[in-house]
Amino acid sequence: MLTAKLILVGCGHMGGPFLEGWLERGVEARHVTVVEPNADLGAALKQEHGITVHLSPETIARDHDPDAVVLAVKPQIMDSVAPAYRRFAGPHTVFLSIAAGRTLAYFERQLGDQAMVVRAMPNLPATVRHGVTVACPNVRVTPEQTRLCHDLLESVGEAAWIDDETLLDAVTALSGNGPAYVFLLVECLANAGIAAGLPEDLAQHLARETVSGAGELLRRSPHPPEVLRENVTTPGGTTAAAMEILMAQEGLGDLMTRAIAAAARRSREFGGE
Repeated sequence: MLTAKLILVGCGHMGGPFLEGWLERGVEARHVTVVEPNADLGAALKQEHGITVHLSPETIARDHDPDAVVLAVKPQIMDSVAPAYRRFAGPHTVFLSIAAGRTLAYFERQLGDQAMVVRAMPNLPATVRHGVTVACPNVRVTPEQTRLCHDLLESVGEAAWIDDETLLDAVTALSGNGPAYVFLLVECLANAGIAAGLPEDLAQHLARETVSGAGELLRRSPHPPEVLRENVTTPGGTTAAAMEILMAQEGLGDLMTRAIAAAARRSREFGGE
């Protein structure tokens, strides 16, 4: 059960699922403050959950002392958002950012060099409580604050921790962007099925169910993916014929390696450090 006083900055596509996860895990609505500039969304949140909602941080009481401030806004607008929360930086408050590309050093500049900051990279399945998040703390974060952030992140899936912040660019490229790669795979499977003569509706359905079913099988299986692949690939069979194409030089493996490398480079560019 989570017991903490929280400020959630932004309650959109990612902040919203985190809020719901915290409330499900026992955080009391009276201990949650949401800053959401969209008045209609804010009113809906207040009515549904009974939480306190502010249109801007300026209206939060000066003596408010949260355990955590969770920054869940787009990285493109962080420059105009983060400085307003500098007043909460203190020995009792940890800042948890889920904004891609914004580094620990960036937040220390925005919030003060004494701020306790955790940078985290969740992914889209967090919206259905099956996300995976990788987090990295700065040197001032205490063990107790690490445990709090871990609990906050686990409300939407699994959470893992690293000490080397530079690895978050690769994390972003792999798990952060990974759902888009899977969705593209579904598109490609369906289009290939259509090209092979299947009706579009059937091809779309088969592609979607095959990928979601294979994902669930992978989640439940104790075996690594290569073993599962080998188990379904009969020598000389139809799967083997397809694998000759997909596993050839410059095949799927090479494409994925280059794609993730490109995404990691872009993440470093966003960081600007």
